[in-house]
Amino acid sequence: MATGVTVCVTGAAGYCASWLVKLLLSRGYAVHGTVRDLRDEKTAHLRRLDNADSNLKLFKADLLDYDAMATAISGCHRVFHVATPVPSEEITDPELQMLGPAVTGTTNVLKAASAANSKRVVVVSSMVAVEINPKDWPQGKIRDENCWSNIEFCRSNESWYPVAKIASEAAALEYGRKTGLDVLTLNPALVFGPLLQPTVNASSQFLIYFLKGGPDQVSDKLWHIVDVRDVADALLLLYETPGAAGRHICAPHFITARELLRLLKGMYPGYPYIAEESIYDMDHPAPMTSEKLEKLGWSYRPLKDTIADTVEFCREAGFLEDVDGDDAPCRFPPLFNKI
Repeated sequence: MATGVTVCVTGAAGYCASWLVKLLLSRGYAVHGTVRDLRDEKTAHLRRLDNADSNLKLFKADLLDYDAMATAISGCHRVFHVATPVPSEEITDPELQMLGPAVTGTTNVLKAASAANSKRVVVVSSMVAVEINPKDWPQGKIRDENCWSNIEFCRSNESWYPVAKIASEAAALEYGRKTGLDVLTLNPALVFGPLLQPTVNASSQFLIYFLKGGPDQVSDKLWHIVDVRDVADALLLLYETPGAAGRHICAPHFITARELLRLLKGMYPGYPYIAEESIYDMDHPAPMTSEKLEKLGWSYRPLKDTIADTVEFCREAGFLEDVDGDDAPCRFPPLFNKI
C-alpha cells in the first residue's frame, strides 16, 4: 500500500483515467485528479469510488492553463498525463485548434511537474504514434518502440488525432532529455472493456457499431486491442518500476476487422451486425509487440474475456438498444477509418 503518497492524474474523468484513479485509490494512493468540468454528471463516477472521500481531490483545470495545472500537480510525487485536448468547435484550423494545444498542454503538465519536483511523469500516447506508415521500417518487420508513425503522411491525410499524438509524445520525450525529468510514455492499442463514466466513448462505439450494424464502411485493418483495466495496470507498473524508461507499446492482441466480426457472431449470435461486404480490403503490415512492457512484469486478459465484459456492460447500460423515436442509424466513429 502507498499510504501518504500523492499522485496527479490529468483528465481523471475519462475512460482510461477513471480506471487508473480506481486502481490508485485501491492501492492507498492519494490522488489529485484534473477535470474540465466539476459538475456531478461529469465526476460522480469518480466520487463514488472506494476511498474517494478521503483520498481523491478533484481540480478544475484546462491543459492550456499552466497555473491551474501547477496548482493540481503541486505536492504530487509523480504524475500520470492521460488527458488529451478536445476542441470545443469544428476543426477548421488543426494547427491552432488541435496540434498546438496537444503539445502545449503536454508541455504545461511537464513544466508543472518539474516545478513541483515530481520524480516521474507517465504520458499516455497511442498506438497511432507507432503504426501508421512508418518511414524506413520494413513492411514485414515487427513494430517495436523504435517505430514511429509518419507524421507527414498523417498530415497529408488530414488525420489530425494521430498528428497530435505523434507530436505531443515526441515533445514529452524531448522535454525529458533536455531537462532530466524522468518521462515515460505508454502507447495503448484500441481500448475495450467496461466503462466507469456514464457516457459511451469512441472505442466502445467501435464495438457497438459492429454489433448493431449501420451504413458505414469499415477497413479490414489489423486492429490491436487492449483491456482498459490492463492499461491501468500498465500505467501503475511504469510508475512503480525504477528501471522503466522511454516508450512502451501496450497492444497485446491483434485481429482483423473480419476476424473480429466472426468472433463476435460466434459469441453473440442474436445481434444484427454489420454486413461483411461493408468491410473493405487493406494490406496488413507486421503487428506491434508489447514485449518490452511484458518484460517489466505486465500481464493481460484474454481477448475473448475483454470482449465479453465490454458487450455485457454495453448491454446492461442500454447502449445496444435502439432509442424510441430515434430513426438515425448507428454510425462508425470516423476517427477509426483515418488511422
